[in-house]
Parts: sequence; structure tokens; C-alpha cells
Amino acid sequence: MDDKRLSAQLHGILRGCQRDELLGAELYAFMARREKQEQNRELLLQMSADEYEHAETWRQYTGVTMSAPKLKLLQMKLTTLLLGYTFVLKKLQKDEQLAVAEYQRLLDEVPEAAAVQADEKRHEAELIGMLNEERLQYVGAMVLGLNDALVELTGAIAGITFALANTHLVALTGIITGVSATFSMAASNYLAERADGNPNALKSSFYTGVAYLVTVALLVLPYLLFPVDMYVPAFATMIATVILIILFFNYYISVAKDEPFLRRFGEMAVISLSVALLAFIIGLLAKNLLGLDVG
Repeated sequence: MDDKRLSAQLHGILRGCQRDELLGAELYAFMARREKQEQNRELLLQMSADEYEHAETWRQYTGVTMSAPKLKLLQMKLTTLLLGYTFVLKKLQKDEQLAVAEYQRLLDEVPEAAAVQADEKRHEAELIGMLNEERLQYVGAMVLGLNDALVELTGAIAGITFALANTHLVALTGIITGVSATFSMAASNYLAERADGNPNALKSSFYTGVAYLVTVALLVLPYLLFPVDMYVPAFATMIATVILIILFFNYYISVAKDEPFLRRFGEMAVISLSVALLAFIIGLLAKNLLGLDVG
């Protein structure tokens, strides 16, 4: 590779680094404005200032004044609001690990890269130390609500889908069953947490109930969208929804809490789909044995 081509490649890498640093700087500042804990807020502001300093370092080489990519910044802000800062910071941590490897390639060409690399590694350690998001303290409660809703409601809906053969009746049954089970599950979780002496039992039950109710809504939705006689496509859509919920939730947990993804995903998928299959068979047998025909 000749020097001219290498210079052009290096320039492109540095422009990418400059954009990434600006993105991180603005995102950290956004997180700091929303952070309630003073120590975390100060750390985020310091990290934001560091990222701006890194961006200025790269600007001296690129000679280009730029701003953070607005669309990607908006996407990351929305992700922070929806999934919490822990998830986003963990993602950024992984990106910084890639950045560290990229900076290593620049050490011979750009002396300042060594200092920036040291800062990035320090950021990595600080990120791990600062993560104490409230919602992640209740992951167990969310898992309880989500898993219970997936297992119970998937099985119940699968069982009545082919027994009733009517999307509206299935939706009605699912809503009644799901809402009742939501209150029951939340109350049970509250009583169990109180018995264990948890001072935040009410909040734990809230997370359990919300996870259960959201799952109910997503599983019933296909039966509200499809016509009355299209219960088979509605059922297929519900099963696909179950898999997507399990996929998304376990990906979230694997990133936010550094837990293995495939094993957790496999366990939840096998359990939920096995129960659905068993309930489906029971529903068909009950319909034939009882001579049920809802027309």
C-alpha cells in the first residue's frame, strides 16, 4: 500500500473517530441531565468533556469541523429513554473496545492516539463502576412477570384458538384471563417480597405487573387485528411475537447485565413453545371430545 493511499485511509478513520467522539460527548451530556444520582451525573459530565477533548484532537488532524450525527444521536437518546442508560452504556462500552483496537493501529501515525486510548480504557472501567440503574435492580421481578405471562398465556391462547376458532372470542378470553392474571401475579409478588422483608416490595410488584400486562397486550393483539375466521394466521403471528419478545428481552439482559444470550433465549423459547404445543393438543382434544362448535 503506498503512502498516499495510507494517508487517505488514515484520514477517513480519523474522521470516523471524530464523529464517534462527538456522538459520545452529546449522549453522555444528555444522560447526565437526566441522572438523579450526583456522583453518576458528575462522572457522565466528565466523560462528556473527555469525549469533546478527543474530538478536538482528531479535528486538528482532519481539519474538518463537524457535529455528531443527528439521526444516530436521536436514535441513541430514544433508546436511552426506552431501555435505560445501562443498556446504552454497555453498548457504547463494546463500541469503545472496538475503538481501542482501532486506536492501536494509529499509534505509529498519530502520537496523541496513545493518550486517547488510555482515556477510552479508563472510561471502560468507570462505566462498569457507575452502573446502578434502578430498573436493573428489578430484573428478577420483570423476568417473573414476562416468563409467567409467556408460559401461561401462550398456552391458554394456543389451547382456545382451535377450540373456539374465532379471533374475537380468543381475544376476549385472552384479555379477561390476562388482566386477571396480571393483578394476581402482582399481588403474589408483593406478598412474597413483603414476607422476605423487601422494603421495595410494592415497586417490585409493579415491575412484575407491568411486564405481565405488556406481554398480554402483545400476545392478544394479533387476534384483534385479524378477521374473525383468520384464527390460524393470528395464532402464527402470536407464536412469532412470543419468539420476538423472548429474543428482545434476552438480548437486553445479555447486554445490560453481561449474561449469556443463547442459553437464556433457548431456555425461555423451549419452555414457552412446549407449553403452547401441549395446550394446543389439549384444546383440539377437548373440542373433539366435547363436540364444541362455536360458529
